[in-house]
Amino acid sequence: MSCTWRSLVLILATVVLLAGCGDDKSSGLFSDTPPPPPPPRGPTASPVASADGGADAGDDQLVFREEDFVETELSRDPFRSFIRLFADENKSAAKTQRDVLLDRYSIDELKLVGIVTGTAEHRAMLVDPTGTGWIVHRGQFIGKAELVRGTGGSGASYELNWRVDRIRDGDLVLVREDPAHSDIPPATRVIPLRPEDTTAGG
Repeated sequence: MSCTWRSLVLILATVVLLAGCGDDKSSGLFSDTPPPPPPPRGPTASPVASADGGADAGDDQLVFREEDFVETELSRDPFRSFIRLFADENKSAAKTQRDVLLDRYSIDELKLVGIVTGTAEHRAMLVDPTGTGWIVHRGQFIGKAELVRGTGGSGASYELNWRVDRIRDGDLVLVREDPAHSDIPPATRVIPLRPEDTTAGG
């Protein structure tokens, strides 16, 4: 009788153990199949504009008008090219790349008040309208430039300057050459000596 009771207890323990293992397998702890994937996360839906110009999901949607695409001083076209504008400016007045003395005053505004001829290189003194004296020598460009318009529709303008050609005992000889017309003789201008004591007395 005791053996039968022990056998019954052993059978019940085996059944309970098997039942527990079956519950673990059914719960998925020892299952061979992977758990189902999480639901996909799609992009957040953007607000859709309604027919009356509003937004279904908020008021932060940008609304463009036809005037927003017109170029003004506050809204410039980022694709606009300014090459033609700069080319026209360079064509309108071509600056000479030379050093010019007294380029603010014309030749008529300058007075020759002194000449030095005892040295190897003759020099002369010119006085501008402010009373300031300037020493010049042969080969130097002086005076305000004269703007010459180019010929033809595409000709560029250029500047001409007077150049000290000779310094004589009683005057200063200037010449002005036009590189565009080399067949024409250069223009000549003579500034007579006017000492300060003579002009003051006269």
